[in-house]
Amino acid sequence: MKAVVVAGGDLDAGDAEELRDADLVIAADGGARFLESHGRRPDVVVGDLDSVDAALVERLVAAGVPVERHPVDKDATDAELAIERAVAAGATRVTVIGAFAGERLDHELGNLLLLADAGLAGRIGDLRMVRSGTVARAVHGPGSIAIEAAPGARVGLLPIGGDAVGVRTAGLRFALEGETLRLGRSRGLANVVVSAPASVRLEVGVLLVVESTDRE
Repeated sequence: MKAVVVAGGDLDAGDAEELRDADLVIAADGGARFLESHGRRPDVVVGDLDSVDAALVERLVAAGVPVERHPVDKDATDAELAIERAVAAGATRVTVIGAFAGERLDHELGNLLLLADAGLAGRIGDLRMVRSGTVARAVHGPGSIAIEAAPGARVGLLPIGGDAVGVRTAGLRFALEGETLRLGRSRGLANVVVSAPASVRLEVGVLLVVESTDRE
């Protein structure tokens, strides 16, 4: 089951395409505004509701949309709460849009770091964050991930939480053959897909894999 979480960060009009085949749509607080602007009613609204107009909330409640209100002082972002809600509903693929940028760099980084959470990775077969042709996912070692972007697309590999050990790539211009990508270093950035199928494998650690249709 595919769930789409709509968070309150920057959203591109094209991000609405992710909604077309969604089985469950969750508005994380201010994400409800984007959905209303695209004529799509969420299946549920989750969050502290500090970034969405009370009038919009009232309209959604009147239309029968469940609203799960959380305290403003809480231990998780609205996006994280919405992802957990999707998992509880049985989602095996969760796509988050609106997770990037906006006015809060700390929220953007916090959202991206959710990809590194081993607990979420173990419960969701596919967790990704998408904006305007950029897709961020994570591979947890030992494991591998298929690169979905076509030849010419850019790929960045960033270790999270520690060094990524035993990294091997296929189909990328700058090949890695069992090497270590050090936390805090930029060696894995600015790679390019040269052939399909492309993939990344690692033995130990977590790699953030960022694919962009921005071709070189």
